[in-house]
Parts: sequence; C-alpha cells; structure tokens
Amino acid sequence: MTDAPNEAGLPQIAVLAQFVKDLSFENPGVGQPQSQSKPAIQVGIDVQVRPLGPEQFEVGLRAMIEAKAGDAPIYVVELLYAGVFGLKNLPAEQQNPFLLIEAPRMLFPFARRIIADVTRDGGYQPLMLDPIDFAALYRAQLERQRQAQVGGQQGTA
Repeated sequence: MTDAPNEAGLPQIAVLAQFVKDLSFENPGVGQPQSQSKPAIQVGIDVQVRPLGPEQFEVGLRAMIEAKAGDAPIYVVELLYAGVFGLKNLPAEQQNPFLLIEAPRMLFPFARRIIADVTRDGGYQPLMLDPIDFAALYRAQLERQRQAQVGGQQGTA
C-alpha cells in the first residue's frame, strides 16, 4: 500500500502475507484394508479475524476434515491457513464483509491445495474441497447474531 497523492482517500486493499499457521494430519487408517466404498467425509469451515493494527488484519481460514469408513476413522486433517490484509481508507461498514467474505475467498484455493497435497501424501486420493460460498456463511452468521439479540431481548422483557 502506498501513500501516493493521487490515491489519497481511495480504498486500498493489499495481501501482505499468507501462511500455514497450523496443520495436523492424523492417519489412523493407514495399513488397514481399504474398502472399495467411498469414505464419509465431514468438512467444517470457520473464518477468524484478528486485528493486528489500525489498518492490518489477520484472517484465518480453519478447515476441519474427518474421513470415516463406517465408525472407523480413516484420516483427520486440521488446517489453519491465514493471511494478513492491509485495508486503507475502507469504510467501516465494508470491513467485515471484506474480511469475512472476500479475504477467505482469496485464501481458499491455497488451503484447498494444501489439503489435497496432505491427503495424497497420506496415501489417499487427494481431497479436492468444493468451492465455498463465504457470502452465505456471512449471511448465516448475521442471522444467528440477529436471532441471539432477539432472544436476549425477549428474555429481559
């Protein structure tokens, strides 16, 4: 991000860094006979935002994946992939949508590749996560917050 005079007042967004913050791969199914049926795979995604300064934010994309054959675990992947984003002159009402929708959308392809690589390196077919609608997740979070506020107001009446 620059402080050039011709860009004064215009919103500026920069990806300052991207990195694996935490990665775990558990492989309890190794060495066990693999059935020909496709394993049941559960995927959980979470987005975390942490301010680092007045114009810098760390956005973490957490993926929790568990593959099972029946009740027996095959593998478990936990990844926290993060990015540091610089936001300059971005109106306050646009910061949360950017940090919770656009920033994870930028991080997702990199996290997806890491998950595919680690599952392949663990001896399985690479797990290629389907694209994620971060806007829908954001709307669902806003609705949960609205419901919690409504529920809290009803409890105090």
